[in-house]
Amino acid sequence: MNQNMKLLRLYTDDVAYIGDRKVFEYVASLAQEWKLAGVTVLEARLGFGRSAHLHQRHVFENDRAVVIEIVDDEDKLRPFAATVAATADIGLITLEAVEVVGGKANLAVKESAA
Repeated sequence: MNQNMKLLRLYTDDVAYIGDRKVFEYVASLAQEWKLAGVTVLEARLGFGRSAHLHQRHVFENDRAVVIEIVDDEDKLRPFAATVAATADIGLITLEAVEVVGGKANLAVKESAA
């Protein structure tokens, strides 16, 4: 398997909510509804962005930076990114080229459907 794809990264924090759901849960659920290949939510030990507010785990609270990663075709990721870009408390959104060289993701399903 040698398939060129894109990696979408969305930055937020653990205490960000949209309604009664955490932002990262909302984005992951939306990615599933869009039938994207998959989503991974990573909790950072430490991070800060443009505001220079330091996000980290404290004894009584969790204010860690969170990174949401999604790998799929660019033609699916760009409209998805545009949809979630207006979500409050989503910071930086990046899109970069990746090369999938292995694994058992939903990519095999895409190949058999082609």
